[in-house]
Amino acid sequence: MTHPRIFGISGWKNSGKTGLTVRLVEEFTRRGYVVSTIKHAHHDFDIDKQGADSYRHRQAGAQEVTIVSGARFAIMHELRGAPEPTLADILPRLAPCDLLLIEGYKHEPIAKIEVRRREASKLTPLSEQDPHIVAIAADHAIDNSSIPVFDLDDTIAIADFIAQATNLPEFRA
Repeated sequence: MTHPRIFGISGWKNSGKTGLTVRLVEEFTRRGYVVSTIKHAHHDFDIDKQGADSYRHRQAGAQEVTIVSGARFAIMHELRGAPEPTLADILPRLAPCDLLLIEGYKHEPIAKIEVRRREASKLTPLSEQDPHIVAIAADHAIDNSSIPVFDLDDTIAIADFIAQATNLPEFRA
């Protein structure tokens, strides 16, 4: 593994970003790649439970709390009023991987696919304003697009496109 290839999945709320991201992770790992993801949340979230020891450490004022077990580890970093870190701030903290899929981060200057669904919170196309959107995945017909358009459920074709767009080397087991 070398420097990871980065590709984004962007779209409005309820457009199908998470579903596509999950299917892509499954497809790329099936192909033998090590895949990592970053999910940008526009709301407050917590992966800890009130009353847990790690929660109590954070409540006591710890800036970072790391939980480690034989199955996984997690590092929680409290911002405590500091600005939200940029994508560039987070990238060096990740372990090496073959492909890094970024869900969200609509305004980052990375190659990305725009996900569109009729049930999305907004229907305004993002690709018309973002030159970094290099393809569209939709659950409906898209007319007059100057970039490739995929059926939202055609995970294999989308994965093939991402592999080509990121110059992901063919995996040899």
